[in-house]
Amino acid sequence: MAGMSIRVSAIQLAVADMARSLAFYRRLGLDIPASADTEPHVHIELPGGIMMAWDTEETIRSFDPEWQRGTGHPVVLQVQVESRDEVDVVYKDMVAAGYTGHKEPWDAFWGMRYSKLRDPDGNDVDLCSPFD
Repeated sequence: MAGMSIRVSAIQLAVADMARSLAFYRRLGLDIPASADTEPHVHIELPGGIMMAWDTEETIRSFDPEWQRGTGHPVVLQVQVESRDEVDVVYKDMVAAGYTGHKEPWDAFWGMRYSKLRDPDGNDVDLCSPFD
């Protein structure tokens, strides 16, 4: 494997309800076409060239029949906003829209303003500011 070059190319989430999941990520600011709500697989390119993808549980089982949703929260997505104050604004907006807030904004010891949401499939989505 010496000399081999790798890069993370995509983040893929398994979703129970495509439209519900995409509505959450649109509210966070991702540009996802409305027509994607009825698709079994959706992907978009994020700034920086990483792909974000969503697959329905049925799609995943079509090529991996033994697949089962895990327990706990093995996936954590970190979403950076432009300022410390914006962490609070986005968190409050998402909770007011009916999404699950897991931990209200706080000043983290590592130098970021931080908070935790849960997407409709139970994945942790952390909102953070740039480092001070």
